[in-house]
Amino acid sequence: MTDKITDPVALWQKMVGEMEKGFNSFATKAMETPEFSQAMNRAGGVAAGAQKQFGDLMERYLISMNLPSREQMTGIAERLQSIEGQLGEIKSMLSQMSATSGAPQPGAAPRPPRTKRPPSEGGDQK
Repeated sequence: MTDKITDPVALWQKMVGEMEKGFNSFATKAMETPEFSQAMNRAGGVAAGAQKQFGDLMERYLISMNLPSREQMTGIAERLQSIEGQLGEIKSMLSQMSATSGAPQPGAAPRPPRTKRPPSEGGDQK
Protein backbone atom coordinates (compact mmCIF):
# COMPACT_ATOMS: atom_id res chain seq x y z
CA MET A 1 0.00 0.00 0.00
CA THR A 2 1.07 3.51 -0.58
CA ASP A 3 1.65 5.87 2.30
CA LYS A 4 -1.30 8.25 2.87
CA ILE A 5 1.04 11.22 3.21
CA THR A 6 2.56 10.76 -0.25
CA ASP A 7 -0.61 9.51 -1.97
CA PRO A 8 -1.69 12.33 -4.35
CA VAL A 9 -5.33 11.18 -4.45
CA ALA A 10 -5.57 11.22 -0.65
CA LEU A 11 -3.96 14.67 -0.53
CA TRP A 12 -6.41 15.92 -3.19
CA GLN A 13 -9.41 14.49 -1.31
CA LYS A 14 -8.22 16.07 1.94
CA MET A 15 -7.69 19.43 0.26
CA VAL A 16 -11.14 19.38 -1.41
CA GLY A 17 -12.74 18.34 1.89
CA GLU A 18 -11.11 21.25 3.72
CA MET A 19 -12.16 23.68 0.99
CA GLU A 20 -15.76 22.43 1.24
CA LYS A 21 -15.76 22.88 5.02
CA GLY A 22 -14.40 26.41 4.69
CA PHE A 23 -16.89 27.37 1.99
CA ASN A 24 -19.82 25.89 3.96
CA SER A 25 -18.87 27.81 7.11
CA PHE A 26 -18.44 31.04 5.12
CA ALA A 27 -21.79 30.54 3.35
CA THR A 28 -23.56 29.76 6.63
CA LYS A 29 -22.19 32.93 8.23
CA ALA A 30 -23.11 35.00 5.17
CA MET A 31 -26.68 33.65 5.08
CA GLU A 32 -27.25 34.52 8.72
CA THR A 33 -26.76 38.24 8.10
CA PRO A 34 -29.79 40.47 7.51
CA GLU A 35 -28.08 42.01 4.47
CA PHE A 36 -28.09 38.63 2.72
CA SER A 37 -31.79 38.07 3.34
CA GLN A 38 -32.55 41.62 2.13
CA ALA A 39 -30.51 41.05 -1.01
CA MET A 40 -32.29 37.75 -1.69
CA ASN A 41 -35.65 39.41 -1.09
CA ARG A 42 -34.80 42.20 -3.55
CA ALA A 43 -33.58 39.67 -6.12
CA GLY A 44 -36.83 37.71 -5.76
CA GLY A 45 -38.85 40.89 -6.16
CA VAL A 46 -36.94 41.88 -9.26
CA ALA A 47 -37.40 38.40 -10.75
CA ALA A 48 -41.15 38.47 -10.01
CA GLY A 49 -41.47 41.94 -11.55
CA ALA A 50 -39.57 40.88 -14.66
CA GLN A 51 -41.75 37.78 -14.99
CA LYS A 52 -44.94 39.88 -14.72
CA GLN A 53 -43.65 42.35 -17.32
CA PHE A 54 -42.76 39.50 -19.67
CA GLY A 55 -46.23 37.99 -19.21
CA ASP A 56 -47.88 41.34 -19.96
CA LEU A 57 -45.68 41.83 -23.02
CA MET A 58 -46.48 38.32 -24.27
CA GLU A 59 -50.21 38.89 -23.79
CA ARG A 60 -50.06 42.14 -25.77
CA TYR A 61 -48.10 40.36 -28.50
CA LEU A 62 -50.66 37.55 -28.70
CA ILE A 63 -53.50 40.08 -28.87
CA SER A 64 -51.75 41.91 -31.71
CA MET A 65 -51.34 38.59 -33.54
CA ASN A 66 -55.05 37.85 -32.92
CA LEU A 67 -54.21 34.74 -30.88
CA PRO A 68 -55.71 33.73 -27.52
CA SER A 69 -53.65 34.17 -24.38
CA ARG A 70 -53.02 31.42 -21.83
CA GLU A 71 -55.73 32.84 -19.58
CA GLN A 72 -58.25 32.83 -22.42
CA MET A 73 -57.36 29.25 -23.38
CA THR A 74 -57.78 28.17 -19.76
CA GLY A 75 -61.22 29.82 -19.70
CA ILE A 76 -62.20 28.05 -22.92
CA ALA A 77 -61.03 24.71 -21.55
CA GLU A 78 -63.04 25.19 -18.35
CA ARG A 79 -66.18 26.09 -20.29
CA LEU A 80 -65.67 23.11 -22.59
CA GLN A 81 -65.37 20.75 -19.60
CA SER A 82 -68.59 22.18 -18.19
CA ILE A 83 -70.39 21.63 -21.51
CA GLU A 84 -69.07 18.07 -21.75
CA GLY A 85 -70.31 17.35 -18.24
CA GLN A 86 -73.76 18.67 -19.09
CA LEU A 87 -73.86 16.60 -22.27
CA GLY A 88 -72.96 13.50 -20.25
CA GLU A 89 -75.82 14.19 -17.86
CA ILE A 90 -78.24 14.70 -20.78
CA LYS A 91 -77.14 11.43 -22.38
CA SER A 92 -77.61 9.49 -19.15
CA MET A 93 -81.06 11.06 -18.64
CA LEU A 94 -82.06 10.16 -22.20
CA SER A 95 -80.91 6.57 -21.81
CA GLN A 96 -82.86 6.29 -18.53
CA MET A 97 -85.97 7.72 -20.17
CA SER A 98 -85.73 5.38 -23.14
CA ALA A 99 -85.18 2.37 -20.86
CA THR A 100 -88.29 3.18 -18.82
CA SER A 101 -90.48 3.89 -21.87
CA GLY A 102 -89.60 0.56 -23.54
CA ALA A 103 -88.39 2.23 -26.71
CA PRO A 104 -85.47 0.60 -28.51
CA GLN A 105 -82.04 1.77 -27.45
CA PRO A 106 -80.38 4.36 -29.68
CA GLY A 107 -78.03 2.67 -32.09
CA ALA A 108 -80.09 -0.54 -32.20
CA ALA A 109 -81.54 -1.40 -35.60
CA PRO A 110 -85.31 -0.86 -35.75
CA ARG A 111 -87.37 -3.98 -36.33
CA PRO A 112 -89.31 -4.11 -39.61
CA PRO A 113 -93.09 -4.01 -39.37
CA ARG A 114 -94.93 -7.33 -39.47
CA THR A 115 -97.19 -7.16 -42.52
CA LYS A 116 -97.45 -10.87 -43.23
CA ARG A 117 -100.09 -12.75 -41.29
CA PRO A 118 -99.80 -16.37 -40.31
CA PRO A 119 -101.90 -18.78 -42.39
CA SER A 120 -105.42 -19.25 -41.19
CA GLU A 121 -106.93 -22.61 -40.50
CA GLY A 122 -108.63 -22.70 -43.85
CA GLY A 123 -105.30 -22.37 -45.65
CA ASP A 124 -105.91 -19.03 -47.40
CA GLN A 125 -103.79 -15.96 -46.74
CA LYS A 126 -104.92 -12.39 -46.78
